[in-house]
Amino acid sequence: MTVRFLALYETPADPEAFDRHYRQVHIPLGRRLPGLRRYTVSRDVAGVRGGAPYYLVAELEWETMDDLRAAFGSPEGRAAAGDAARLQELAAVRSMIFTVDDSMTQPPA
Repeated sequence: MTVRFLALYETPADPEAFDRHYRQVHIPLGRRLPGLRRYTVSRDVAGVRGGAPYYLVAELEWETMDDLRAAFGSPEGRAAAGDAARLQELAAVRSMIFTVDDSMTQPPA
């Protein structure tokens, strides 16, 4: 099993300012999180059954929930959380953590 942190950003009022801050400040902070296995950023996110699309989706992955909690409790995690508050001034965000149950994942036939 792996665990993930997911952040879903709504369209910012100033996309250029958001992108600049996200690329230059937030991603470098996030990449310093201890134990981080993967950090992906996705754009052009559209709802399958309607609803407002998200501007950006970030997905961070750790080996275990304990690893994720330790990362966010670290000095690097506190720095990233502080910067996340700044990002929230630029774009509303929803975030969640979850466990990926690899035993239920089926490869394509």
